[in-house]
Amino acid sequence: MDKKTMIIIGVIAIIVIIVAAFALMGGSRDNDPTHLTVAAHSNIPEPEAGFSSLVGWGCGHQNYNPLVQSCLFKTDKNGSIVPDLATGYSISSDGKTWTVNVRDDVKFSDNSTFDAEDVAFTFNTAKDTESELDLTNIANVTAKNKTTVEFKLVEPRSTFIYDLRYVGIIPSDSYDNNTYGEHPIGTGPYVLDHWDKGQQAIFKVNPNYYDKKPYFTQLTLLFPEESTWLELAKSGKVDVVPVATSSLNQSVDGYQFVEKSAGRAQGVSLPYLNDTGKSWNGTAKIGNNVTADKAIREALNVGVNRQTMCDEIFSGHATPEYTGVDTRDYANPAAKVNDSDVNKAKQILKEGGWNDTNGDGIVEKNGVKASFDLYYPPKYLDRQSLSTVFAEQAKEIGIEVNLVGADWDTIYANMYSSAALMQQTSPDPYKSIYQQYHSKEADGFYMNPNLYNNTDSDKLMDDAMHSSDLNAANTLWSQSALVNGGGWGPAGDAPFVWLVNYDYNYFIKDGIDIGEQPDGLGNDILINICDWTRTNSTA
Repeated sequence: MDKKTMIIIGVIAIIVIIVAAFALMGGSRDNDPTHLTVAAHSNIPEPEAGFSSLVGWGCGHQNYNPLVQSCLFKTDKNGSIVPDLATGYSISSDGKTWTVNVRDDVKFSDNSTFDAEDVAFTFNTAKDTESELDLTNIANVTAKNKTTVEFKLVEPRSTFIYDLRYVGIIPSDSYDNNTYGEHPIGTGPYVLDHWDKGQQAIFKVNPNYYDKKPYFTQLTLLFPEESTWLELAKSGKVDVVPVATSSLNQSVDGYQFVEKSAGRAQGVSLPYLNDTGKSWNGTAKIGNNVTADKAIREALNVGVNRQTMCDEIFSGHATPEYTGVDTRDYANPAAKVNDSDVNKAKQILKEGGWNDTNGDGIVEKNGVKASFDLYYPPKYLDRQSLSTVFAEQAKEIGIEVNLVGADWDTIYANMYSSAALMQQTSPDPYKSIYQQYHSKEADGFYMNPNLYNNTDSDKLMDDAMHSSDLNAANTLWSQSALVNGGGWGPAGDAPFVWLVNYDYNYFIKDGIDIGEQPDGLGNDILINICDWTRTNSTA
C-alpha cells in the first residue's frame, strides 16, 4: 500500500469517526433550513431532573431562558428587564409587597388558560422545592384575581425583579412533580418533542405561543463534552457550537466566530478566617493562617498580571477582572487596584512580616510558610489553565500555591480552609454581591466560600437590599466594595483575587442571523431565539 493511499484511508477514518460520534449524540442529516441544531455550552448541562423551571432548568445561578416556560419578565436587546407574561408591577411603600399584573390572552401548550393562579402556584411551589434558586424571602404569593398576583416578602428586596425575570411559569392544574420534567407544559416559544437522555433534546414550536413566532420550527439541543466541541463544528452538522479555550485561535470553514460578553468573572477565593481548630459538620475544616493574613491577599491582588492571563489563556478574548462585578451597573472603580507590580507585592509582604529566611523563594512569617492549596475543577480547561498560571505568578512574589484538581463536592468540602477557583456570571447583585460577601456562618453552601465578614459592608448591603429605589440600591452595592478602608473589593479586605472576565464564544454557521442581543448575557446565546433567522436556503 503506497503512502498516498494510506493518507486517503486515514482521512476517511477520521471523517467516519466524526460522523459516528455525531450520530451517537442523536445528530442526523437535515436540510430543512428552519431546523436548528445547537451544542449546549457547559454552563447549560443536561438537566438531570428534566426541563422543569422549578429545579434548575432556567432558574438558579444559570440565568437563561428556559425555552418551554415563559417568565413574568424578560431582557430586551438593550439589557433592560421588560414585561413578558406580566403587563406591569408596583411596589408598596415598605417594599414588602410586589403586585404584578399579568396577561389575559395566553394559553399553555396543552391549551389550558394561563392566569394569575398559575403564577402563584409556580412561586409557592418553587419556594418549597430544593433547587439553586433562593426564594426563602417570599412569605406567600396570592392570586387576587385572574390578572393580579400579590407577592408578600419577609423583608424588602430591591433585587426581587430578577426572581420574577428568571422563574418560568408552570400550569397549576396539570403539574405533576414526578412527570413534569420529562413532559413539561409551558407558555414559551417551544415545546419539548422528545428527550434522548445523555444525547439531545428536541423542541418544536409551541402553536399557542402568544408573541412573535420563531423562524426555527425545530430546535435540537445537544449536550456534548467540551473536548468534542471543535470536531462538532468541523463536522458541519451543528449550527451553533461553543468554542473551548483550547480552540480560541481556530477557525472553521463555513462558520463565523461570535464573541459575547457575559460578565463571566473568574477568580480565586481566599479563606478569610484563621485556623482555630473549628470545622463545619465535623468534616469541613475552617480557616487558613496564611490566607487570613491581609498582606497575603493584598500582595496577590497587586502582584498578579491579569492582562497576561487574558492574552495567554484566552487569546485576548477576555479582560482583566478586579472586583467580580466590573462590568455591572453597581461596580465601584475605586475598589480596584493596579496589578502586575511584583516589586510592590513583595514590599507588601515584607511590611506584613513575611520574609524569605531560608532562600527557597517562598516567604515565611513566625515559622509559617506562605503556602496554601488551590482547588479547581479539572474538567473545565479554562479554570485548570487559570489556576496553573495563577500559581506560577504567585511564586514570583514568594507565595507557594499547590494545585489540587477535584470534583465540586471535594472543592466545597475544602473551600473554608483552602483557596478555590470560582466563577460568577449573575447580573443579580443579590447573588453576585450579597450572597458572595455578606457575613454568614459555615453552611456548606458555595456562596461566600471564604466566610468573609465586614460589619460596614454588611450594613451597606442590607440597606441596598431593603431599598425600594433601584438606582439608590446600586449606589449602596457599589459603596459596600470599599468602606472605611475595608470592604470586599481588592482595595479593601481583598477576600478574592478576581482575575479575568472571560467572554462566551461560539462558532455559528454562516447564514444564521442571531439578531440584536443584550450585552453582558452571553451565557444565554438563545436569549432572543425568536429573532433568529437563516438567510441562506440550505441548513
